[in-house]
Amino acid sequence: MPSSLVVGSPPRRILVIRPSALGDVCRTVPVLASLKRAYPGASIDWMVQQGFEESVAHHPDVSGVVLFPRKRFSKWWTPEIARELLGWLGELRRAKYDLVVDCQGLARSGFFAWATRAKIRIGYADAAEGGWLGVNRRVKAAGTLHTVDRMLALVESAGALVVRDMRLYSPADAWQRLLASEGAARLTNGRFAVIAPTSRWPGKLWPAERYAEAARILLGDKSIGIGSIAIVGAGHERDQCRALTDLAAVEPRVVDLIGKTTIGTLMALVERSSLVIANDSACLHMAVGFDRPLVGLYGPTDVSLVGPYQREGCVVQRLVEGDTFDHKNRSLGEEMMRRISVEDVMEKVREVLGRTERGL
Repeated sequence: MPSSLVVGSPPRRILVIRPSALGDVCRTVPVLASLKRAYPGASIDWMVQQGFEESVAHHPDVSGVVLFPRKRFSKWWTPEIARELLGWLGELRRAKYDLVVDCQGLARSGFFAWATRAKIRIGYADAAEGGWLGVNRRVKAAGTLHTVDRMLALVESAGALVVRDMRLYSPADAWQRLLASEGAARLTNGRFAVIAPTSRWPGKLWPAERYAEAARILLGDKSIGIGSIAIVGAGHERDQCRALTDLAAVEPRVVDLIGKTTIGTLMALVERSSLVIANDSACLHMAVGFDRPLVGLYGPTDVSLVGPYQREGCVVQRLVEGDTFDHKNRSLGEEMMRRISVEDVMEKVREVLGRTERGL
């Protein structure tokens, strides 16, 4: 029995709060697995941003999904939306959660935790924006820990033994839905790679022309064994990867899926891939969740804090003395990402695939 003395009697209804971002949602699943292992009789809901629900809805330990309509509630000051928000907050309270774990650590998530009126509300003692005010069990988790381990520190304070189970679960029909997309059927002939070159932060981007050159080498080197490549990203990010989409226009083995995937179909794609190459983005963390071979390209973010969990050896990063990490600083990030050569990436690809083939 876990140390339920920490929370009194074993909780019957639990809420995990982690609305966004998508990559962070994907790497929060060990919290869910740990809580379910500790309290198998409990019902566990997950609060997630509307649009991201496919990332967690099919996990066997999720009892229900609480959708947070972030975009709509951003206009909370209008009378109509204010009424909707109050009704939504009332539903949180009426759910009668015994235990809430705020894995986000911001003012908004702290407020939502408080709004549940749960007896036990666990969060970070150093939650940003005063988010700690919404919780009544404040955990001091070292800022030097990987973000996954910081979240698991919250779980330990809930009386659960840590279970580092990163597994994700895609919707059962997602692969067939994906194959209905234009060009996706070309991925069914042999092993394919996924390249996810985009980011909301320009400083995290590796030059698109280098991705295109790496793609040519992947397809040209028979020893690597990759027969086709899928390019993924949101529709509004197409300009970030023009060199790759230009390649896809003339090379049938490169499939342009920019703007053509949902979260569920992207998960199914990653799950069936033989290699994922991406910057610090959601696709990379999905690859961890599906235990796929991956190569992560990192510049202005700290691998020890936000790298692919327990897969740091799959990262390419070129640091020099005096470097600082600030992914919001575009010029800094671009300079750090440009240090990564195509040769660096291909060397890591061969290393990662070699380990996979040897079962290491």
